[in-house]
Amino acid sequence: MTSLAGSPVSGSESPSNSPCTESVADILEQELDSTIHEWIKLVEKEPDLMRIPLNFEERTGHLPRLLRDVITRLRLDKGSKAPVSVAASHHGKLRLKQGYTAAMVVDESRILQVCIFSTLHRNEQRVKFSKLLPDVVNIADEVDSQLKQQILCFLPVEDAGRRS
Repeated sequence: MTSLAGSPVSGSESPSNSPCTESVADILEQELDSTIHEWIKLVEKEPDLMRIPLNFEERTGHLPRLLRDVITRLRLDKGSKAPVSVAASHHGKLRLKQGYTAAMVVDESRILQVCIFSTLHRNEQRVKFSKLLPDVVNIADEVDSQLKQQILCFLPVEDAGRRS
């Protein structure tokens, strides 16, 4: 006869036995370099993006700031209003000067989300599972907000009054 004493109730471990104790923000902060390197590998597979000749720093220099804005957003108290990413606006202006199209900026942003979520997937055993889905929602919202700031740089000046 098998004893059930000490067995997890409802298939879950007690918090004291659980190895999953890190926040999504902490994991993303620790995995910043690996996320950036994964991003550049995926970008280099996109012929449209590679039409613009840039070195590693020119192509990735914005990512630490954008990712830090995501991390900052994840660490905000619940109900706090997220600040607009100044780094995203700077990045949009830079990409416009470098010859990017708005569609290319959208591709870069899409790839960034893929890399962030891949990083979390690779580190899922470290994640506080109860916070994972709300944090994924906040990540998607922040990256989309950053994308908006970047795309606003591509719109004609006449639209400036309508931007919010």
